[in-house]
Amino acid sequence: MALSRKFLSALGIEADKIDEIISAHTETVDALKEERDKYKADADKLPEVQKELDDLKKTANDADGYKKKYDDEHEAFEKYKAEVDAKAAERSKQDAYRGLLKEAGVSEKRIDSILKITDLSSVELDKDGKVKGAEDIVKGIKTEWADFIATETKTGADVSNPPDNTHGNTFDQMSLADKMKYANEHPDDTGVKAWLNK
Repeated sequence: MALSRKFLSALGIEADKIDEIISAHTETVDALKEERDKYKADADKLPEVQKELDDLKKTANDADGYKKKYDDEHEAFEKYKAEVDAKAAERSKQDAYRGLLKEAGVSEKRIDSILKITDLSSVELDKDGKVKGAEDIVKGIKTEWADFIATETKTGADVSNPPDNTHGNTFDQMSLADKMKYANEHPDDTGVKAWLNK
């Protein structure tokens, strides 16, 4: 039931009090209507605000996605770079160790085989790329790989069986054309002189 002047008069309220009640009631109703309209306007804005929020979340997720992709690629690059550096360091160690093997006198044919089975993890290089403790390592190489170190020995001529410099029977076994050619080239040879004097 609505609050009206007729209703209030029926309750026996005086006319001046009725005006005050109606005025207070109108103010209350107007305030409630304003509040209702404000809430309605806010409710009408809600889908737009929700869309903005969703867009912001999507942007944040995209940013997180790009950041994750960047982090993953950066990690992969750092791993690749470390592998390349490790291979370069291993190659430097192999080259330096190869030099020590040569210095120790290991046969060239065996150096690659030795490098394949040698653990170079304990070999350290100085800043100039030379092996630290090279003298001790060369001694160790000479001991460990002694079978692959070529030794050169010089022997003199066997004097018990000297070479034949007289051309003995070989000149006699030549064909006539070869004898003529040899005689022209070596006129002082004793075999040639003997042949010419026959």
